[in-house]
Amino acid sequence: MASAVPASFDTFPKLLMHHAQARGERPAIREKDLGIWQTWTWREFADEVRALACALAAEGLKRDGHVALVSDNRPRLYAAMCAVQCLGGVPVPLYQDAVAAEMAFPIQNAEIAMAFAEDQEQVDKLLEILPQCPTLARIYYDDPRGMRQYNQPQLKSYESLLAAGREAYQRDPRLVDAEIEKGKASDIAGMFFTSGTTGVAKGVVHTHASLLQPARIAAEMEGLGDEDVVLAYLPPAWIGQNIFSCAQAFVTGYCICCPESPETVITDMREIGPTYYFAPPRVLEALLTQVSIRMEDAGRLKRWLYAKFMKIANRVGGALLDGKPVSAAERLLYGLGDVLVYGPLRNVLGMSRVRVGYTAGEAIGPDLFKFYRSIGINLKQLYGSTETAVFVCVQPNGQVRSDTVGPAVPGVELRFSPERELLIRSPGLFREYYKNPQATHEAKDAEGWFHTGDAGFFDADHHVKIIDRVKDVGKLADGTLFAPKYLENKLKFFPYVKEAVCFGHLRDKVCAFINIDPEAIGNWAEKRNLPYAGYTDLASRDEVYDLVGGCIERVNADLAGEPEIANSQIQRFLILHKELEADDGELTRTRKVRRGFIGEKYRELVEALYAGRDSVHVEAQVRYEDGRTGTYSADLKIRDAKTFAPGAAQALRRAA
Repeated sequence: MASAVPASFDTFPKLLMHHAQARGERPAIREKDLGIWQTWTWREFADEVRALACALAAEGLKRDGHVALVSDNRPRLYAAMCAVQCLGGVPVPLYQDAVAAEMAFPIQNAEIAMAFAEDQEQVDKLLEILPQCPTLARIYYDDPRGMRQYNQPQLKSYESLLAAGREAYQRDPRLVDAEIEKGKASDIAGMFFTSGTTGVAKGVVHTHASLLQPARIAAEMEGLGDEDVVLAYLPPAWIGQNIFSCAQAFVTGYCICCPESPETVITDMREIGPTYYFAPPRVLEALLTQVSIRMEDAGRLKRWLYAKFMKIANRVGGALLDGKPVSAAERLLYGLGDVLVYGPLRNVLGMSRVRVGYTAGEAIGPDLFKFYRSIGINLKQLYGSTETAVFVCVQPNGQVRSDTVGPAVPGVELRFSPERELLIRSPGLFREYYKNPQATHEAKDAEGWFHTGDAGFFDADHHVKIIDRVKDVGKLADGTLFAPKYLENKLKFFPYVKEAVCFGHLRDKVCAFINIDPEAIGNWAEKRNLPYAGYTDLASRDEVYDLVGGCIERVNADLAGEPEIANSQIQRFLILHKELEADDGELTRTRKVRRGFIGEKYRELVEALYAGRDSVHVEAQVRYEDGRTGTYSADLKIRDAKTFAPGAAQALRRAA
């Protein structure tokens, strides 16, 4: 169990060496390569880390020196991170899907001299920005494919670095251990750049203590131990991936599994059977969309069984997970459903062995949350951020609800300002924003409270409810509360809606942009023999507008039963001609909507919605699925959505 690892091992390298001694032959990390799972034991992993650390010391890495890492989840990525920490250096993981220009600022800001790159793609990005990053003197690459003709003096292969490190370790085996012993809990363990939702990214500086203490507390809460297995599939630059795949793995000794590629995640999940799982709502939405598509393709009997037993699951599934009273008859029916529907469905999703599952990053739709719990997956909400090392609030077993993120984790203090902003004091609080004392001062006050920027309140059980970002919570012209993310998440529960952007602050009504899900809509269109040429063609069809309009109507019916926001029903909408993209600045790298940027970029479309027009002309460059680009010129349709009188009986019946 997590508590079996003494707290005296207070840095990542010390924990690694402890596991190498205490459970050296147990699996530390696995990777699927060419269809075969490869395993590194804790002893093998520690040996590689020692050798890398020796090599980096010879290369000139000093204490507090920053090293960039750009890679998918790979064992060598994690080995490189820990090797840097062994010498007192600071790993700085960067988003692997970022374009080259986005990598320039972190490298410049941290004056990075060394970088690890997974493959040719990442090497090319780093070479592209070398003129803007004069401090970057060395690039170590892992995958040699495509690198034969690269002769730049900055380049060096991981294999040659490792070989040099093993020779150095043979000459002086005490070097690394001596550096590890110098490490303290208060030393910097990593720097993570924020996603830039609200502006320029900031380097969030975390110590070993601020990462390991929350990870240890949460692991003990959930009873995690070295028998557990986790899938590392989210971006390594994201703080959550580091907590689940590094910090908690190091405090418990459980096994990390790296999928072969993003496209094989579901298949790989089924093979390794994770017991501990995390997914942001967008991932859970995508999985449910796949389930919905498969059910549409299923035969009549399967569709009937699914509909019949999902009604039973919705009634009693959550209650059974929470240990609440359920009649014998309902238990029997649910057990039958588990054999026929829920068990096979969990297997398809790769979640047959999940004991604890978390979702966080943004609010999750209540229906989406209920779906997973109803089929027997112990999915819970947690709340945190890059600055707080993830674990601020967690829903305890038996206290899981869709409308809260749970109470504070032990050791965390919470309070709300008069403006409803959540303030936090926590052992997981970051040290500072790197080279940005003004931003640090604005975020952390003199009493040590971190100002999250999130708006919410405590419910009667002292669970936290988050409604939106403080800056985004507004009012309509009539004074009605306007929480755009709350509305957007309701829309995104429908498999046909991939993204939604709502507008309404200080206006007389709420209007919305919709991004359709091309896979779900495409499947829907094919079943109805509707020909289409791609996303842009689908987005312009009247049949698709009718389908999306029906989704919005159901959301409005639901809102009509909520007195405080009943007047914020969506009255007009359009379907965007293109998918929102991180490369176009419309989404962050963690796939969060940049509402302000979108509103400014598409100002003409917003104004057309509020001007009462039924169409608006747009000319834009679009990217096709085969990589080609072209010019799109057409009139986007604008539709009115059906709304309901607050509290109307008809609305309540529809919501039910």
